[in-house]
Amino acid sequence: MFTGIITDLGRVKNIEKAGDTRFEFETAYDLNTVDIGASIACNGACMTVVEKGPNWFAITASGESLSKTTMGSWKVDTQVNFERACRVGDELGGHIVSGHVDGIAEIVSLTLEGDSHRFKFKAPQELKNFIAPKGSVTLNGVSLTVNEVEDDVFGINIIPHTMEVTTFGQSKVGDFVNLEIDMLARYVARLLEKDEK
Repeated sequence: MFTGIITDLGRVKNIEKAGDTRFEFETAYDLNTVDIGASIACNGACMTVVEKGPNWFAITASGESLSKTTMGSWKVDTQVNFERACRVGDELGGHIVSGHVDGIAEIVSLTLEGDSHRFKFKAPQELKNFIAPKGSVTLNGVSLTVNEVEDDVFGINIIPHTMEVTTFGQSKVGDFVNLEIDMLARYVARLLEKDEK
């Protein structure tokens, strides 16, 4: 379980493609405090640490992970948002995030609005009904509040601090991001689906 508050902005250090794909990441985390088998959200996708060394850790991504997230397009030096899994008693600063990416959204516009940046994202058709104004979404692992929704396009304001400490500082129109819908929206939709039957 995660909160969508990014605690490190790392990068892809190495990629090895065999049966699955092994990613090595450079990180500022103290790896002495990270166990093998620990969960770290990598651009919002919950992944398992399979190996580590000074200032780096490795994960193995299956074909499913590559097809459902932006991981398939990552290259050496791609920046990646990291968040370690929550522990009991941690502050829940964002919202409850599972680390299970639901789909990929596209940045369709990006404008400066005051000191913040206004992003508009195009959601996959099958996810658009789970996104509501003033609701929460997770984009590349970052907990964000939705400003407005028009069909499958939704807007978000990103403050300067978030631009500095996440991958959004390097984002541009046409880029794709991992999207996780709000867990509450998922369960409400499931309950409504049962009521309709």
